[in-house]
Amino acid sequence: MSTDPFDVELEDPELLDEVGLTASLMVAANQSEGHLAQDEIDRLLGLR
Repeated sequence: MSTDPFDVELEDPELLDEVGLTASLMVAANQSEGHLAQDEIDRLLGLR
């Protein structure tokens, strides 16, 4: 075990999940001809 206070893990699994969800929404919105329906947004976020 290191005693170096700067030897920390720089990966944040929760942040990576949020970035993935945001990216999915951005791609879907970009490919959509209009606004995304709330049901589609919920599906992309894994709520349905």
